Amino acid sequence: MSTIHVALTRAMRVEGALGAVLVDSVSRMPLGAMSCRNTLDLARAAHGCTDVVRARLSALSQFGHQPEQIEDTLVTLVGELHLIRPLTRRTHEGLILDREHAHPDLARKELRGIEALL
Repeated sequence: MSTIHVALTRAMRVEGALGAVLVDSVSRMPLGAMSCRNTLDLARAAHGCTDVVRARLSALSQFGHQPEQIEDTLVTLVGELHLIRPLTRRTHEGLILDREHAHPDLARKELRGIEALL
């Protein structure tokens, strides 16, 4: 089993997880994705979340922050939470959570652990 598959499987075990994706930040293409819903377009989510990370990095650089200072970004939607964690190797992983059942702090902790796998 590949490391990416192991990481995604672990991410999907987070309570409230609807989908998980590992994205190359240069191409904005998913390196791997898993979802428990057929209606989630994780390729599109990967593309959009990469734009969010790029915009955040651009804005923070104006204040003198280094890219590695961003731990994660939480995008809150009506029924979902998108937790985006930039990795140091120019990829990022994201986790889409059911807002009603998710625990963002526990999800953040788990993503930190998953990062160590990659």
